[in-house]
Amino acid sequence: FLLQKLLSELIKFIDIPNNVTKIGDGSFLGCSSLTKISIPDSVNSIGNRAFSDCSSAQTIEIPTSIKSIPNNCFSGCSSVTFISVPSSVVVIEENGFSGCSSLIEIEIPSTITSIGDYAFFKCSKLKTVKIPSSVTSLSNSVFFGCSSLVDIEIPSTVTFIGSFAFSRCSSLKQISIPSSVKSIGKSCFFECSSLTQISIPSGITSIKDNTFGGCSLLTEIKIPDSVTSIGNAVFSKCTSLEKIMISDSVTSIGKDSFTRCARLKQIKLPSSLTSIENNLFLKCTSLNNVTIPSSVTSIGDYSFCECTSLTEISIPSSVTSIGKDAFLRCTSLSQIEIPFTF
Repeated sequence: FLLQKLLSELIKFIDIPNNVTKIGDGSFLGCSSLTKISIPDSVNSIGNRAFSDCSSAQTIEIPTSIKSIPNNCFSGCSSVTFISVPSSVVVIEENGFSGCSSLIEIEIPSTITSIGDYAFFKCSKLKTVKIPSSVTSLSNSVFFGCSSLVDIEIPSTVTFIGSFAFSRCSSLKQISIPSSVKSIGKSCFFECSSLTQISIPSGITSIKDNTFGGCSLLTEIKIPDSVTSIGNAVFSKCTSLEKIMISDSVTSIGKDSFTRCARLKQIKLPSSLTSIENNLFLKCTSLNNVTIPSSVTSIGDYSFCECTSLTEISIPSSVTSIGKDAFLRCTSLSQIEIPFTF
């Protein structure tokens, strides 16, 4: 094993003869001194991790005989800056190009029908991507940590966006989600710290946990009428959020959903809401106006804790329980109406 590792680190150039039809799993795994990957047209099959961690490879040439980019095929090729995927390829599998941290541009052909989980994970210099209309879903963590990504075009054929798909794309300023999208996974836009504008399509019925958590420049968002539930910590640490419009169709809002939304001044809670969950408005220091609807029966722990601008609040008679330290350190609160049920 040590000899194999030593040899792989010493190889700088490899000439694959044009009578080779298959490159097996891990064939050039860890060849960290290899500067160029040139695959001849005779090759029609490449195995998993075949060129993984070829960290010095600056050029990757993929022939038109290849139909799929297999799992981890080029993962960790951290010196390559440009890749053109040939039109023969229909599938980019899981982690296909993950960790290609110098990759600035990639050409994805219109023949691609599937892009796997983590396909471009932490391609931290990737700036623009055009997803072809042949793609119907964006998998989990597909662009996670693409911190230089400023522009991405999602076609109207996409119906599903997976969990963490754009998480920590910290340069992404705006994104248009087509109306064809019916499901968005949890933490999809988590810590997209430059995102200022986003529109949620009307086909979405649930906004899952942490979807917009840490989107610190997001100022305004409208929840469409189709949404019935908002998960945990959905807008947590959206420190610039000033305005949010929530439809009465929403029946549940998860805990921590507006935690540390320091600029949120007022909010109208939906009339169908039955509980205010733990930490819901924790440290919303600008919140000065909130109406608790008569459908609410419980107010959770720390739900309004450190809402230092809140001056008054009316608790409806429907409320039968108030959690621990629900109004702790509400230092401006001068008037509170408590129902006779207490």
